[in-house]
Amino acid sequence: MGVVLFMENFRLDPWGHVLIEEYEKLFKFFGLSPTKNLLERIERIGGKSKLYSRGIVFAHRDLDKFLNTVEHGGKAALVTGFMPSGPFHFGHKMVADQIIYFQNMGVKAFIAMADAEAYAVRKIPRKKLLENAKNYVANLIALGVDPKRAVFYMQTNYEPAYYRLAQMASSKVTTSELKAIYGDIEPGKVIAIFTQVADILHPTLEEFGKYKIVVVPVGPDQDPHIRLTRDIAERLGTDIPGLSKPASTYHKLMRGLDGGEKMSSSRPESYISLNEPIEIATSKLMNAYTGGRPTADEQRRFGGVPDKCMIYELYLYHLLDDDVLREIYDKCRNGRILCGEDKRFAARLLRDFLDEHQRKFNEIINVVEDYIELPKY
Repeated sequence: MGVVLFMENFRLDPWGHVLIEEYEKLFKFFGLSPTKNLLERIERIGGKSKLYSRGIVFAHRDLDKFLNTVEHGGKAALVTGFMPSGPFHFGHKMVADQIIYFQNMGVKAFIAMADAEAYAVRKIPRKKLLENAKNYVANLIALGVDPKRAVFYMQTNYEPAYYRLAQMASSKVTTSELKAIYGDIEPGKVIAIFTQVADILHPTLEEFGKYKIVVVPVGPDQDPHIRLTRDIAERLGTDIPGLSKPASTYHKLMRGLDGGEKMSSSRPESYISLNEPIEIATSKLMNAYTGGRPTADEQRRFGGVPDKCMIYELYLYHLLDDDVLREIYDKCRNGRILCGEDKRFAARLLRDFLDEHQRKFNEIINVVEDYIELPKY
C-alpha cells in the first residue's frame, strides 16, 4: 500500500511516494505544532478556510510569528514551489488554494518552478520541463492565483543573488548532517537541497524586497528541507544580517485514486489532471477506490466508510461546501447512498469544475510567458 506508520527511527523522504498515516505522530517526532490551536486567529485574519477548519492543513512551525507580522502590517511573503515533472493535478490544486488564501491576507507569493530539481532528480527532459512549467503557471492563474501579487520564476533562470545564497548556504552544512537528515544522497539531490534553501530564504534579501518573514506551505514529507533551512538561516545570520527562519504549514497528502500511495504526477493512475479530457477524468473518477461494502445489501445494512473513500477525499479537499459534505458523509455512513450513485454525483461536480477551469486555462496559456521568463535551454 505504500503507507508509513511511524517508528522511532523513521526518516521523512522528500522524494518518495509513500503515504504518511498517523499525522499526529509528527508533533512528537518532529516538533510540529497543531494549527487547530490557531484556527480562530487564522480565520479572523484571513477569513473562513476549509483547509484549516477541516484539518487538512493540520500543523505548523512559527505560523503564529508569521501572523503577528501580517496583523501588524509588516512585510510577509509566501514561498512555494512545484516540480513540473508531470501534469498539474488535484494534489497541486491544494497548494494553489493556500497561495490564494495567503494572497487574500495581502501576502506576496514567490512561486518557483523547480525545473533544476526535476531535471536532476526525476531525469525529466528539459524541453518537457519547460512546457510543463508554462502549464503549471497557467493552471495556477486560472485557479485564482493573482499574478500581480506573485513572482513566478524558474530555478535555472533567476537573479544572481539567488544563486549566491544557494552557494553560501552550502558552506553551512556538513556531509554528516545531510546524511543524518536525508540518508545517502546523490549529487543532484545535494544541489536540489541548497537550491530549495535559496527558494525559501531569498525573499528576505534586500534584492527581493527584504520581507521580514516567509511562510512555506508543504506536505510533511518536505519537512527535512524546512528544518535544514531554518538551521542554515540561523548560521548565515552573521554574514547576512536580518535573515529570518521561515515559518511553515503542513497539509495532509491526498491519496491516489487507487487508495494506495499519495497522488503523484509519476503515477498516472493515481491522479486526475486539471487539463486532461473531461471524459477521461470522469472515467478515472468512476473507477476510483471507495469505502463501500462488497455488496449493495451490506452497504445498506452496515453503511460505507467515507474516511477510506477517494471520492469523499475529493469532496473534502476540493468539491463540496460544508453543508453538502456533511450530508454526503452521513448518507454514506448510514447506508443511504451507494457508491455508484455517489460517483455519478461526484462526476457531475468534477465535470462542471473542469469545464470552467479549462476554459480559463485556455485563455491564459497563450499569454503565459508574460508572467514567467523561460530559459533558452
